[in-house]
Amino acid sequence: MTDRLALLVTSHRVPVGLLTHQGWQLLQESDVVLSRPEHPLVALLDDLGVGVQTVTETSDPELVQRLLGAAKDAHAQAAWLVSDDGDVALTERLAPAIAGQAEQGRDIELEVVHGSYDLPGARLLDAVAVMDQLRSPGGCPWDAEQTHASLAPYLIEETFEALAAIDNADPDALRDELGDVLLQVLFHSRLAEESDARPWSIDDVAANLVDKLVRRHPHVFADAVVSSAEDVERTWEELKAAEGTRSSVIDGVPLALPALALSEKLLSRSARAELDLDVDEPELPDDLDEALLGALLFGVVSAARRRGLDSESALRRHAHKFADQAQTAARRTNAEDSGR
Repeated sequence: MTDRLALLVTSHRVPVGLLTHQGWQLLQESDVVLSRPEHPLVALLDDLGVGVQTVTETSDPELVQRLLGAAKDAHAQAAWLVSDDGDVALTERLAPAIAGQAEQGRDIELEVVHGSYDLPGARLLDAVAVMDQLRSPGGCPWDAEQTHASLAPYLIEETFEALAAIDNADPDALRDELGDVLLQVLFHSRLAEESDARPWSIDDVAANLVDKLVRRHPHVFADAVVSSAEDVERTWEELKAAEGTRSSVIDGVPLALPALALSEKLLSRSARAELDLDVDEPELPDDLDEALLGALLFGVVSAARRRGLDSESALRRHAHKFADQAQTAARRTNAEDSGR
């Protein structure tokens, strides 16, 4: 006769009781259900009339023997509610123990049943829980002292480190750096949640993002039709304008961007809005490509440095001046359109 022992694996990130059909079937058919007393399913199963035998063996060898004994005593099968940590040490001991029983003529069938699975993104719940522990009393003293302002440099630094990983085509480094960027999002959200004035949480951040993505992708979530990526970008800008959050096409451009990125952004926005602005463009070689452009820009920086000039500051001041001109031109265009 074959003794049966089943390990029920559940995710602590899924609400208690949301089990698969196979999971509930295992619990109903098992003659003996065992668990550590802290398992979240214990109280629920007791309420449902599924008696759970709680065990307090502290060593894995003792627990292995308890489970093997339960499998032998059960008429059909015994079930063990696997702990949140996966009971890795326990399961590693079970396999050789069962093999040893087979050598003595005892046949034990071991089955692993998944009662619940993590949904995509479930580990984000762990990240939120860790952030909560770091900021709560008894957590990390350094984390407890941080503010939005004190964390601002780290947000910039982590973003540039992620960009460096992209430039280096290093997917492993990018995964790690994006985790650091995510930490900044979690940290700022937790700080805002603790605020007495207009608090909000990471859930509000996610909800706002979901609403925005759905609203600005009507070709995916509604009946709009697009034929190209350019159509998508144009629709995105039109929807942002319709939301009324910007008075002109320049609004929303972060002026704290690095000067070169800021200049690219301002020129792109101005061209898209067809603003009539003069830009003093130098003559460039007909065979200009990114390599030659990089060399030319680097040479300009080098020449400026030897003359005691700060290229970043100079370009930033000029970009801010251009932004003012673009704002004026946009307001003039809007006034003309309103008067027609």
